[in-house]
Amino acid sequence: MNGKRDKGAADSNPWVSKAGPDDDSTAAPAPALPPSPWNLEVPPAPAGSGSPWSGDKVPEAEAAAAAAAAAAAAAAAAAAPAAGGPAAGTSSAWGDKVPAPSLRRPVPEKKRPRIPPLLLPIGAGALVVIAVAIALILVSGGDKTADPGPGTSTTPATPTAPYTPPAGAIPVEFGVSVVPLPGWTVLETEKRGKELVTYAPNGDPRGFFWVRQKQNVAAGAYLLAIIEGETENEIAHLGKQRNLPCPKDVLEECIAMSYTSTAKDKTGADVAVQGYVEVYVRKDKVATAIDFRTRVDYAPKAEADAIQMKTSVLNSL
Repeated sequence: MNGKRDKGAADSNPWVSKAGPDDDSTAAPAPALPPSPWNLEVPPAPAGSGSPWSGDKVPEAEAAAAAAAAAAAAAAAAAAPAAGGPAAGTSSAWGDKVPAPSLRRPVPEKKRPRIPPLLLPIGAGALVVIAVAIALILVSGGDKTADPGPGTSTTPATPTAPYTPPAGAIPVEFGVSVVPLPGWTVLETEKRGKELVTYAPNGDPRGFFWVRQKQNVAAGAYLLAIIEGETENEIAHLGKQRNLPCPKDVLEECIAMSYTSTAKDKTGADVAVQGYVEVYVRKDKVATAIDFRTRVDYAPKAEADAIQMKTSVLNSL
């Protein structure tokens, strides 16, 4: 530094006073300007400092120590941000103890599944039904049949006594029997079931009451087979098959069919006949058939007797 100024920069130098035609030597002197930093003397570097400007060499031990210190400082500076700590000696607006904001986008919050609007009225209706049911249970006091209480007692059902046939009953099969009325006798020549016959004074048969049985057979088929056998070689008019109310719990099917026909007597004369067949099927698959047949001129008396004999059969089922 030589303290000189360029001639061309005189006008822009604040340290140089401008001289002009209006310069008055008698005017008061201007105040002294502060010293320029460019005019200050720079002290020389101390010996052995190794300054590149002085050309001195730095001892190897001092150079190695300085390099190790610089490496340690660099490692500490690199480790500090990795650990998440704040940068030391910073003038950040976040403060010395607040880490710099992360550039990563925050994880979006998981949305809860929305309930379909259609299910809302259904769920509300179900809740109302449950509430009404609970209220009815509370009002009614619960199920009174579950616990009858200490003051009540239930009488067990009396088991049904086994059927005992009355005196004069004729056994058929499978526990079934028939009680004949006066004037009715067993036809000994018939081996299928039991057939009762009543005769006219001249010895001609005028009424038949036949009880027969069969296992594992359809009720309708059994009924038609009997009627077809009775009216064979006759002019018959069959009625419709009808259901009967079963008189006992052991029965599962009860049907009947009536018919009329024209038969021939011993002389070959036509005889008007009427009759019916009833079939009662038990739960053990035993079918009991009642085959009733009489002359039309003897029908009132024969039908009255048949009702009583049929009752004895039904009682034994």
